[in-house]
Amino acid sequence: MGESRPEAVVFDFGNVICAFDVGRFIRAIAASAGAPVADILPAMPAIGTLAAAYETGSVTSDEFFRRLCNITGITVDKTSFVTAYTGIFTPIKDTFTLVRTLKPAYKLGLLSNTNELHFLHNIRTVDIFPLFNAVSLSYEVRAMKPARAIYDDMLRKLRLSAERCVYIDDVEEYVRAAQQLGMHALHYTGPEALRTALRGAGVSEA
Repeated sequence: MGESRPEAVVFDFGNVICAFDVGRFIRAIAASAGAPVADILPAMPAIGTLAAAYETGSVTSDEFFRRLCNITGITVDKTSFVTAYTGIFTPIKDTFTLVRTLKPAYKLGLLSNTNELHFLHNIRTVDIFPLFNAVSLSYEVRAMKPARAIYDDMLRKLRLSAERCVYIDDVEEYVRAAQQLGMHALHYTGPEALRTALRGAGVSEA
């Protein structure tokens, strides 16, 4: 970052702000449908492809629900599906504390590969969500990390150059993409390591 002082800290959501367990979703919909989990597992690659389309805004929430039921061959009501699909997150309390600590001194951003259901039921409901100055979501931007477009969307909203931003993600590929744009990007491996890395990046309140 040279001599540039950080003015913003940008967070990924999944496994940085909240941990998630996709297996919890699979077990829950299997239970709701009265089907063995083993019957759903062969469909996981197709579910992954569908989820990527959903996270880039290519399919609606209703289409995602219908197509997932077709792919897995299960029958489950929409309410049970939404409950299962959005019930996969667990807050990482240290990150919540960190966000609150940084807020007085830095602009804050939230940059996530996500979809409409996870945003409506999870991301926007966490109590630190109002603290973010800018939010870039893949399904709205219609681009997923590591595509440049979603990072550029965040920088435009923050009105800052990449060199003035520190970015945090648990996926190394997405960290490298941010670094290539000139952001000081940090690979999240745990709360203590993150605080040390932030201090090294010049974020003194960490």
